[in-house]
Amino acid sequence: MNKRNLWICALGAVLAATGLAGCGSTSYVNGRSLPPSGLQYRVMIAVQNPSVLSKGALQVVDAYYDIRGSYNSSVGSFSISGYGAALPSTIQNMPEEQMGAVYGSGDGSFTLIDYQKEKTSGAVSGLSGTSSSVFITRDDKYVFAANKAAGVVTVVNQSLSTYVQLSLPGVYRVSTNAGGSVALAFVQGSNYAYYPRQLTTTETLAYANGSSSWPKAAVDCEPQVAPTWCLFQAQSPDHVDTVASAATGTSVYYGTPLVFDRPTKAVFSSDGSYAYVLNSGPEWGGTTAGLSVLPIAPMIFQQGKSSGLLPCNSGTTCSNTSASPMQTLAIAGGATNALINGTTMYVVGQKSTANGWGGYLTRVSLSTASAPTLVVSTTAAPNPVAITDGTPTSASRMILADDNTLWIGTQGCDTGVRANTGLTTSCLTMFNTSTNTVTAFEPYNGNVTGIAAVTNLHKVYTAEGGQVYIRSTVDGSTIDNRYVTVTGTASDVVYMDATADSNNTVY
Repeated sequence: MNKRNLWICALGAVLAATGLAGCGSTSYVNGRSLPPSGLQYRVMIAVQNPSVLSKGALQVVDAYYDIRGSYNSSVGSFSISGYGAALPSTIQNMPEEQMGAVYGSGDGSFTLIDYQKEKTSGAVSGLSGTSSSVFITRDDKYVFAANKAAGVVTVVNQSLSTYVQLSLPGVYRVSTNAGGSVALAFVQGSNYAYYPRQLTTTETLAYANGSSSWPKAAVDCEPQVAPTWCLFQAQSPDHVDTVASAATGTSVYYGTPLVFDRPTKAVFSSDGSYAYVLNSGPEWGGTTAGLSVLPIAPMIFQQGKSSGLLPCNSGTTCSNTSASPMQTLAIAGGATNALINGTTMYVVGQKSTANGWGGYLTRVSLSTASAPTLVVSTTAAPNPVAITDGTPTSASRMILADDNTLWIGTQGCDTGVRANTGLTTSCLTMFNTSTNTVTAFEPYNGNVTGIAAVTNLHKVYTAEGGQVYIRSTVDGSTIDNRYVTVTGTASDVVYMDATADSNNTVY
């Protein structure tokens, strides 16, 4: 495309605000307004230490032309105005809501970004110290954070400008569902799961006399003089808590803690009814990797909305005849991250081999029945399939992109099976979900800390080893990245103009 056509395309975008007419699209996605930058296809990059005067910036690049400035160099670069947090690390991407949330590991900040205005819209108040995991619900009402150092789960109610800190020593990760109704917390090295729940007025009065008045499954209730939230351990409903039931007028159950195997995260069913808890097993010092299924209804955190019962432990007879055993499916290839696409769940993890830890992808078939059934897919061979390696403590990234591709990024792949046998592949894998084939990449560029699927343009942006790379989803080939490289360390990337929130490597 020559310079004259580039000028015509950009002029059409600015004047008509209908996108880059004739340059891949005739209208801006979902009726959204063209942002101040005039860009229709934006990738936002979290950059650490971009200069001696700044510890963090959010740079915006044109993902259509793969340039950091405007097509005619009238503007040298774009960035999110007002952002000044230290060491931005992860971005929670919510393009449907035209917002994002950026966590700064240098100062513990959690800053909200207005995608349409391309500027910050305030930082979340109530978070103290640094968070090992933090998420905001899509309706912008609640924030949940795990502070491993302090051993607390923080719940921020944005609507009321209030927050509570619930004690849970060792907590290191929280998971929230897309609907913003359930949060699960996990403790490093533990086999248990926990969930916060907002109390009704009756419960607040009933639990105001200290821990002796709390339900037996409650780990902490705050503030203790008049608790508004409690953190509960997920337990089987074997017994009725007579004291709590009498105080609230409703049946409150407790029993044996539900036993997982080094749970590390939860992903949620497409209809929002179930949570699939990922058991990392041997990767985190446990026994068996796998998936466990929990109904979300008993764990809904909104005031007075929870209902039903949790299951009892797998392989046991439920003493409460209204409950069913928890379904758990062993995953031989490991389970530290997962992504659901229709009736298929893609699970990634590692398993120990003679030459060290090796990365694997397992496809799990999900039933469409009211109660889900998990089955390791037998229609696609091989299963599991070998992918890029990563250390047992790595945080993998997964995202679906164009051309039936699933992209997986890991950290620490230079210490896995391939590295131990003399190979130097990168920490990035492209898996074709149609042909069930794997494309591995070279050379090793460092840890993959971000992946953005630029849908309909057949490319992905990645953050690898602190720099930005671009690859084609058609064949995995490298696309020229010279005009999107950053000064500083690129820690995460997101596609701001995606059509769905599922285009998110972190959520």
